[in-house]
Amino acid sequence: MADKFEILSDDFDPTGVVTEPLPSPLTNGGGGEREMVLGRNMQTTSLAVTEPESNDEFTGDKEVYMASVLARYRKTLVERTKYHLGYPYNLDFDYGALGQLQHFSINNLGDYQYREDPFIESNYGVHSRPFEVGVLDWFARLWEIKRDDYWGYITNCGTEGNLHGILVGREMLPDGILYASTESHYSVFKAARMYRMECEKVDTLISGEIDCDDLRRKLLANKDKPAILNVNIGTTVKGAVDDLDLVIKTLEVSGFSHDRFYIHCDGALFGRMMPFVKRAPKVTFNKPIGSVSVSGNKFVGCPMPCGVQITRMKHIKALFSNVEYLASRDATIMGSRNGHAPLFLWYTLNRKGYKGFQKEVQKCLRNAHYLKDRLREAGISVMLNELSSTVVFERPKDEEFVRRWQLACQGDIAHVVVMPSVTIEKLDHFLKDLVEHRSVWCNDGSQTPCLAKDVGTNNCICPAHK
Repeated sequence: MADKFEILSDDFDPTGVVTEPLPSPLTNGGGGEREMVLGRNMQTTSLAVTEPESNDEFTGDKEVYMASVLARYRKTLVERTKYHLGYPYNLDFDYGALGQLQHFSINNLGDYQYREDPFIESNYGVHSRPFEVGVLDWFARLWEIKRDDYWGYITNCGTEGNLHGILVGREMLPDGILYASTESHYSVFKAARMYRMECEKVDTLISGEIDCDDLRRKLLANKDKPAILNVNIGTTVKGAVDDLDLVIKTLEVSGFSHDRFYIHCDGALFGRMMPFVKRAPKVTFNKPIGSVSVSGNKFVGCPMPCGVQITRMKHIKALFSNVEYLASRDATIMGSRNGHAPLFLWYTLNRKGYKGFQKEVQKCLRNAHYLKDRLREAGISVMLNELSSTVVFERPKDEEFVRRWQLACQGDIAHVVVMPSVTIEKLDHFLKDLVEHRSVWCNDGSQTPCLAKDVGTNNCICPAHK
């Protein structure tokens, strides 16, 4: 018989449970050094969770301590926001009006299925589904699909949108092969592993967009199987936009009829920006695409990770399953979904509208060109794709500098993503800091590195291409 469990004694000391120090997170299970990945590994500090003192409800010491910790943390956030350039998050927002709703546990359980039956709804009543539907309708208009023809939901992040879009494609074409460019977001290849899908990585052009010649070769080598494609509306590193029309044409000339391919458009960042760029090709459900996903916490500026996923109603039926526990239907990746995210998205969409977002897109593109020109004037190799606000340039030699400005790096290149919260003043501060540090780095007599393989000969200003 199992040992009898006893109630904790009055003198139980929770801090005495672990008698030996915890192993360092920088060592592996065998005690050796962990392999260094993507720069220098850093150990995250720990803010300990401690038990309240027995008399704390009278002294209030614990409340004072926690308040001081949070105040210091806020100060850190304010400071780090000043030097935020490498990741695609719009930090310029004010949601003070929504503070009154933060006291509620708002959860959009499952899937509302309001189009098939407006009365099918979860038994859980503390939700924000009317706001969610309003946001989805806004995006449906943006991507030109009728209300009765689409299905969607607000996801917990952009990755979930990709996982869902590719899952729908897999359910539509169970023996299909997933095709994605080598510059696709890592979540696309995560989906291939999770769903045990055969995956073909397609080469890219210098710009970062998919190479449709290589795509055609790979399609023709697998003509006996349907094709599930991930099309990037802005790649992670270079902000490249795949030519959707050319991808569709490549599929058609390779002998794939519309019922033998499924296209998911990963528009994490630029899927929200491109509709407001006059010369940009349109992402629309009037073309033979299956789904589109975008992030809500990037260009829109939501304080928590979230996203929007929209697909065709006729496709989603393959995922429907009734859940008696919820008194609803479920076709989403997650069960519980953040009910606050739709409120933030609904609020900012209403405040800014199409014209407001158009102004912000124009500002981002204008400031991105400003940064590109200034970097080139400083003798730094730099590339900016036509439809992008992601400025790619020579990777700084000092990792401390990289961390200070929170730059995203890959190999010999780094990038700045110019968002609505990135001002000319902030870019000037960065440029001044970069030029000053670079003069020190170059004092050792080293030459400007060649970045032709990353940004092309036209954008590389090393001695061989200057």
